[in-house]
Amino acid sequence: MARTVGQHARPAGTAGAGRAFALLLVLTGAAGLLASWIITLDKFKLLEDPDFTPGCSLNPVLSCGNVMESDQAAALGFPNPMLGLVAYAVVICVGVSLLTGAAFPRWYWLTFDAGCLFGVGFVSWLQFESLYRINALCLWCALAWLATIPMFWYVTAYNVRQEFLPAPRWLRTVFDEFTWLLTVLHLGFVGMLILTRWWDFWTS
Repeated sequence: MARTVGQHARPAGTAGAGRAFALLLVLTGAAGLLASWIITLDKFKLLEDPDFTPGCSLNPVLSCGNVMESDQAAALGFPNPMLGLVAYAVVICVGVSLLTGAAFPRWYWLTFDAGCLFGVGFVSWLQFESLYRINALCLWCALAWLATIPMFWYVTAYNVRQEFLPAPRWLRTVFDEFTWLLTVLHLGFVGMLILTRWWDFWTS
């Protein structure tokens, strides 16, 4: 039997989402896209003029230029934000589609979640490299991190609740009731790393 959303029948084996979840995807996708766009523009300016200083290079720690000029900024052989331009645009498209009442099959949701898992894994690696190898923090990169982390947790929680991802009942309950807490703890952990990494600088 097909389920219904409003007056429209939804094909069996597919699932849509509520307005709040769809808006979260649109907003986080838009934040990540904005960050990727600005970093891409500044990267092109750096390539044209090695003496160019990005607007978010404020001091020795908050130095977007140092991050953009690092090897890690092109980990896949091209500037990282160019990948973000595509990936975050896809997230926005999914969110807008859900707002219009679209429903997607299980394979689509699992593929989307795999993309979010890659995204959060990639930004976690970039966080480590930024803090402990490059020794500088890019504010626009941080905005992309801030967008990717809740995106990952809420998409994963959705798949667990829909039983697209196998999980015991207790874990489904955790994701159903405490996704916000998992997101806050993850963001708080990253914030703590940033705070402690440059504690002397922040408190001087």
